[in-house]
Amino acid sequence: MASKIALNIKNLMALGTQRLAELLVELSTANPAAKRRIRLELAGAESPEEVSKEVRKRLSTIARSRSFVDWQNRKTLVEDLGTQRRAIVEQLAKADPAEALELMWRFLSIANTVFERCDDSSGTVISIFHGACRDLGEIARTAKAASETLAGRAFGALCENDYGQYDELIRVLSPALGPTGLDNLKKRFIELSKAPAEKPKVKDRKVIGWGSGGPLYADEIAANRRDSTIRLALQEIADAQGDVDAFIAQQSEKAKTVPRVAAEIAQRLLRAGRASEAWSAINAVDEKRPGWIPFEWEQARLNVMEALGRNNEAQEFRWQCFERTLSITHLRAYLKRLPDFEDLEAERRAMSYALKHSSVNQALAFLVSWPALDKAAALVAQRSTELNGDHYEILSPAADALTAKYPLAATLLLRAMIDFTLKKGRASRYRHAARHLAECASLVSAIDDFGAVKPHEEYSNRLKQEHGRKTAFWALVS
Repeated sequence: MASKIALNIKNLMALGTQRLAELLVELSTANPAAKRRIRLELAGAESPEEVSKEVRKRLSTIARSRSFVDWQNRKTLVEDLGTQRRAIVEQLAKADPAEALELMWRFLSIANTVFERCDDSSGTVISIFHGACRDLGEIARTAKAASETLAGRAFGALCENDYGQYDELIRVLSPALGPTGLDNLKKRFIELSKAPAEKPKVKDRKVIGWGSGGPLYADEIAANRRDSTIRLALQEIADAQGDVDAFIAQQSEKAKTVPRVAAEIAQRLLRAGRASEAWSAINAVDEKRPGWIPFEWEQARLNVMEALGRNNEAQEFRWQCFERTLSITHLRAYLKRLPDFEDLEAERRAMSYALKHSSVNQALAFLVSWPALDKAAALVAQRSTELNGDHYEILSPAADALTAKYPLAATLLLRAMIDFTLKKGRASRYRHAARHLAECASLVSAIDDFGAVKPHEEYSNRLKQEHGRKTAFWALVS
């Protein structure tokens, strides 16, 4: 039988409206956020105009505030912003889309002042504004805003995109802008690109920092930012219009040799059915330079190869990519395209290659993820002295994966992290190192033969001899 004091709708309704109203007033008195939420509900029951009035008033207050919001108070700000955003979307947009559109522009306009006084290291505040930007697109479509007016508002907003709150604006507004609005917006940015940037007199130039090339001037930073805004906007407009050539036109010759940019160009050309041009674009970079080719470029090149019917070359390239990065994605794609039985031999060849890879940590991550735990255990046994204990993000999950069947290998991984922590004096990791030492002790009974590896007691004694003065660590060892 359900408890009669459980917090659910049925039990609360039993209290009656009078008592519930009294409780709400009492609780909201000490909770400003709850009080604002209740006021918005009351405003919604009154009229859309009252909701608009409440939201405008609150947004003005947030915009005027100058108190710094640290990580401890960030949650309150996020809840406040979220409440105002929901009121616009859920209460006002359905009743008065035009007013909701105006208010959402107002909501987004306070972003710069908010970020000037806010610690958003977690990214929770910007996510609220990104969500509002997406809402704006749907509201603009519903409100049937005039395309020229909408283009003007978008242009002004993008020129004030100091913290990236409008990064998705062109994409989300494209349906509402339509061809006419997109052309209008494009025209505005082209005109801006032709307008001369303001340049102060030499005596008035403001130095805001120093770089390897000398002083950094505020006007140079502003000019670079303006150029970047124009270029990115024209790229996004080109995408919205499906104009591949306009997108390519925004890339400098140097940029076209950057793998990421080359991949973006090739992908767009491929979607436009221009595979031969895509092949030229993707090969504008030098893929022979080791350690700098991103996965996106590799995948784009493979897509172009297959579009051109160069399937054998694509297979060869997949294997090359695997050898370079031990990419599971590329290896699985390679094996999938092999005839029956040949894939088994190719997989064995891949495992053998991984065991000899120059980076033991990278090889370990691959073998554990594949998974080939027997090979991972063999790798650890053969190359334990090469393990970099600093990479706990690889070694820790690998130790967990190997514990059940390969306790000696798991022990070696745990020891690598312990040794690194103590040798480098990483006090922030002492708690983890103490836990790892306890895990080593718990694995002793599961290890039949330590072989050439020192038993746990000898290892612990060595730690005490070499790091006995690290009392902060030993205090954590039970």
